Order: sequence, then structure tokens, then C-alpha cells
Amino acid sequence: MSIATAPRSGTLLPRLATWTLWLLGALLLVFVVAVPMDVAQQMIFSAVLFVVALFLRRRGGRVVVLMMMGMSLAVSSRYMWWRLTETMGVGGVVDLVLGLGLVAAELYAFVILVLGFFQVLWPLNRKPVPLPADQREWPTVDVFIPTYNEPLSVVRTTVLAATVMDWPSDKINVHVLDDGRRPEFREFCEQVGVHYVTRTNNFHAKAGNINAALKKAKGEYVAIFDCDHIPTRSFLQVAMGWFLRDPKLAVVQTPHYFFSADPFERNLGTHGKVPNEGELFYGLLQDGNDQWDATFFCGSCTVIKRGPLDEIGGVAVETVTEDAHTALKLHRRGYRSAYLAIPQAAGLATESLSGHVAQRIRWARGMAQIARLDNPLFGKGLRISQRLCYLNAMLHFFYGLPRIIYLTAPLAFLFFGAHVIHASALMILAYALPHIFQANLTNIRVQGKYRHLLWNEVYETTLAWYILRPTLVSFINPKLGKFNVTPKGGLVQRGYFDSQIAKPYLFLLVLNLAGIAAGIMRWSFASDAGELHTIWFNLGWTVYNMLLLGATIATASETRQVRRSHRVPLDAPVSVRLADGTLLEGRTINFSTGGMAIRLDQPQPIEPGMNVQIGLRHRGVEQPLPAIVRHDRDGQISIEFAQMDLEQERWLVACTFARADLWLGQWGQHDRDSFLRSVGQVLGASMRGFRRLGQHSISSLRRGFRPVGHEEGA
Repeated sequence: MSIATAPRSGTLLPRLATWTLWLLGALLLVFVVAVPMDVAQQMIFSAVLFVVALFLRRRGGRVVVLMMMGMSLAVSSRYMWWRLTETMGVGGVVDLVLGLGLVAAELYAFVILVLGFFQVLWPLNRKPVPLPADQREWPTVDVFIPTYNEPLSVVRTTVLAATVMDWPSDKINVHVLDDGRRPEFREFCEQVGVHYVTRTNNFHAKAGNINAALKKAKGEYVAIFDCDHIPTRSFLQVAMGWFLRDPKLAVVQTPHYFFSADPFERNLGTHGKVPNEGELFYGLLQDGNDQWDATFFCGSCTVIKRGPLDEIGGVAVETVTEDAHTALKLHRRGYRSAYLAIPQAAGLATESLSGHVAQRIRWARGMAQIARLDNPLFGKGLRISQRLCYLNAMLHFFYGLPRIIYLTAPLAFLFFGAHVIHASALMILAYALPHIFQANLTNIRVQGKYRHLLWNEVYETTLAWYILRPTLVSFINPKLGKFNVTPKGGLVQRGYFDSQIAKPYLFLLVLNLAGIAAGIMRWSFASDAGELHTIWFNLGWTVYNMLLLGATIATASETRQVRRSHRVPLDAPVSVRLADGTLLEGRTINFSTGGMAIRLDQPQPIEPGMNVQIGLRHRGVEQPLPAIVRHDRDGQISIEFAQMDLEQERWLVACTFARADLWLGQWGQHDRDSFLRSVGQVLGASMRGFRRLGQHSISSLRRGFRPVGHEEGA
């Protein structure tokens, strides 16, 4: 939406606050950042700002957040000014090359910090707009469900949920876009009453699949769901209202919510305790983008207006991140986008770390391609705010090299005595620690519900090595690489240590261990106080890197995942009719496509293996579904659904996965971050990583160092 013309709540206040922040920032840069200080003065200045930030962080209101951002930028800008003007001495070729590499990594982190603050200055928090009371005024919608090699068991629930969405039946058409051209999919679509669409080739992968289907669809709007993303019944009613309010609106995006644990959550044991990698983007950044009319199309859980999409030639095919590139093209044409932070669909996360890494490689490659082929900093049609939001999204995926530099920088001194920062250890601490602490304190205040301190370091450390080469190669030659489909619905039959995926981090771990040994040797021969301080500084940095590497190694220890049907918490009324006609009332505890756990109001012994009828209510109507009792534990029974016909299966989906309220109570409910808790959690994960590495090493010794397959127990 246009900030100038669209109806927003409190439009004037955010704009005034934004310009006030820029003015304060400029004044701080002029009067504070470049002022020279000795160690004592620098520490006092930084301490005063930090104490003020500590006082402010528990205060409510957006203005407090803006003040904390301003102080953080002042301290960080001062650090970068000092680094560039006072620490870039040339002691030799090694010092120069390694020093330039480190300062480049720090400049990258500083730019990301500044752009990140700008992106979330004043999140819009958009609310749904009601539709007209007369359903004849509602537009026609085509629902696209692209699929390639996913099993029918994954796609089935999504298709059934799409058929029960609350929208007039004569104004909605569901299309399964099968690039796998599988007969069983065609047969299923005929049985369930949806359109089966295929083509004779797989050109341009998912983007080409959608574009081919657009030629056969006639609706005014297109809703797109990945084949594992199950829409709720209310999806269209929540998403469509803004289109009727704003004729220039082309995209409405909703969150990607995953009801299964991703590999980080499962292997680190953080599911439900720590926000996952995507929650910052969908919980905060997209809301921030919305204020600047820079919401990205994310490929799923989205509605796109057909006219603007046709105007840009369909979904973008020039890059492998067709979604973000499509949004960029629409924004260049003057169309607007919107974000509703209300989960209206839920899907499956990747099962293995290798699959997760492959997905992130594709995202990173695609963003590098956009940076090379259609860089938002250049060209027509975008406002400065939009360019900055897109720039941040692109630059984010270039963190591979800076992260590797941070993991190896202290080794330059420990191994070779190279001074990559030409300053005393005390002076470095006086400038660097305030920069780090102030930025982290501000981010805890800004991002605390959506990203916990240090966990982002673990995520980026794990992925850094693998996105480094694809981003650099794609930036140089954007035509290299291809679209890879993220595998979903698989199993991890046995726990194993994925030594292949962990190999680069094992190498880095050995390097850091050798660095500590070298540092201890230097310490034993050092006599100068300044050199001793430098040794301790670099040893401390190396120990911190090892903490991150330990947690990274823990992510490579895959735990078992043997459920094809993931359990989802649900508290809803249910009835159980026994074979003799006895009716028992209760409430559901959780459910899956295969079964359900129920707590009976009046416990009564039920024999395992007994056939029962499970009554689930939808719009005040109850329909019985066949089931078999598997367990009975003091009034809590576990049932497995028996063979159902399509209408019964559709009813089950309507009463469970497609409930409008189901995901609202589970998304974004983490406690706000705290420094000590995050440090303790990451330290615990690191210790588990080292323990699992030790178990793997012992197992390898016992096996005579034979090649380790994916069936090795851990």
C-alpha cells in the first residue's frame, strides 16, 4: 500500500517518528561518532548509553524502540568509524589482506544492522478488511496447488482443505498442477472434484508450472499453496478484503507456519521453546516491509490479482526465487502488496538437515541472481524505502563469507602473529564490546519474541559454508544452477550423525582447537603485557567460535522422525460411540491424519482394538467417522482412523487442519528472549554437539573407519 494514499492507522505519527529518528541519527553522526576519545572516555560514554538502554528496554511504546535503535546506531557507527580511521595500519602483506577481509565482514554486518533497523522502524500490523455482505460482489478465485515429486499422502490433505474453504462454490476452482504427470493424481482429482492440470515439459520448474496453469484458469485472483501447505476454511475471507478496498493491490501474503519441527528444532530439542529460523521474517520483518509497501510474495499462502500478474508476463522465470522476483516486478509497475500476520495455512518443515540446507541454498542462489539481473537499487518504479527493504533481503544471503571470516579471524594472530586490527586489546574491547552489547540489547527488545539471541549465530554458522559458493557463483554468473524441489513428507528411520554435512565444521573445529594450542604456546613465551592482552583476547574469541561450532555440530546429529502423520495439539469437543451404542463425550488432545488422542469426560475402560465411531462437529453438525481404539490410559484414549470414504475424509480435514482458529493459538507464542537463558541454551546445545561428536568418533573407531552411511546409530 502507498504510505501517502492508503488508509492506515496513525500514519502521521510513524512518519514524524521516522524523520525524527533520521534527524537524530544525523546529529549523532556529526557530533558524537567522529569525536576522538581515549579508553576511559570511550568506556564511560558507552556505559552511559548502555545504562539508558537498560532503563528504556522494559518501557512500552514504539518511540522507546526508536530511541534504542538510535543509541545502538550511534555506538555501532562510532565503532566502524574508529575501525576505518584508526585500526587499519599496514604491518605487512598478511596483516593487510586479513585485516581488509575482517573489516569488510564488519562493514557487511553494520550495513545489515542499519537496514534491519530501518525495515522494522514501525511495523504496520495490518488487520483484515471485511468482505461485502452480498456474496455476489465477491470475486472469482483459482486455487493453485503445484506439485512435482511429493507423495499423494502429502498433497491429499491440502487438496481436501482447499475444497472446503468458505467461498461461494461458483466463484472458486481448485487446480492441482502436477509436474510429475502421475496417473494416481489424476484419478484422485477426478474423485474429489478438482481440476487436474499438467504439461508436457518441466521448463522453469514451479514458476513454469504456474504460468502454464494460468493459460487455463479464468479467475480474477489466484491463490497459491505449496502442496504441503494446508489452507484453513477462512483463508480467502481473511485475505481478500484488502483487494476490494485498494484497486492497486496486487499481492496479499500470509505467514508460512509449519506444524512439524524443522531439523534445527528436532535435532537441538528446541521445538516450541525457541523461535525457528523463519519466525523473524514472518513475525516481524514482513510486517515491517508492509509499512514501506515492500511485502514479498513468498510462493505459498498467497493471493495474487490476475490482471497485474498477466501484465508482468506471469510468475518470474529468470531466477530460482520466482516469488520474490515476481513481487519486485509488480512493485516496479506501481502495484502494491500487503501482509496479514495471521496464519491461515500450515505445512510440513523439511525433515533432514541436508534437505533444509538444500532449500536455503536455492533461496540464497535466487537472491544473488536477483541482485545480478534485476537489482532493486537500480531501475525504475521503486521508492527509496522499497529499494532498501529489497536490498536487505538480498544482502542477508551473502552472510556465508563474513561468517567464515568471523570463525577464523582470531587464528591469524594465534598461528602467525598477524595483527588484523592495529590497536591494543584494551582499546578493541572498549569499542567492540559496546557495539556488540548495545546492538544485541536493542535486538532483544525489537526481535525478542521472534528470534532469540545467539540462536541466529548457530543458524548462520550451520548454513554459512553451504551458501557461500552458490551466492558468489550466482552473482558472477546468474545462469548457473537450477531449481531444486524441497523434499517433504519423508522419514528419518534411525538416528545418525550426518558426518558429510558436518564435514566443514569439523574442519573448522580442528582449526580452532589448534588455534587454542598455538595461543597457549604463545602465552607461555610472552612477556609483554600488550601481547598477553592480545593473546587472551584472541583466545576468548576462539572459545566463543568453538561454542557456536559445537551447537552447529549438534544440528548434524539427526534424531529419529518416524511419524508420517505429525500430531497437532487441538482442544475441541468430540464424542465416542462404542459398538454397543454407548455414547461418551470428551475433548481432543491432539490429532493427525491417521489418528487422534481424546480425554473422556467420564473415564470408562475401553478394550484396545474395539471399533468405535468418532463424532466431530463442523458448523453445528456432527458426523461419525470410523476408528479403532489403540490405547486406553485412565480415560485418555488413542484412536486410529479406519478406512474412510472421500466425504468422511473431507469432513475430518474440515474439522481439524482447516479450522480457522487452529494455528492462531500456536504461532508466535514464544516468551520474550533473555540474555542468560539464550546463552545457557546454546551452551547446552554445544555440549550435546561435542558429546555426539565423541560418540560418533568412538563408533567410527570401532568400525575401523569404514564409510559412515545414514543408518549409523548415534
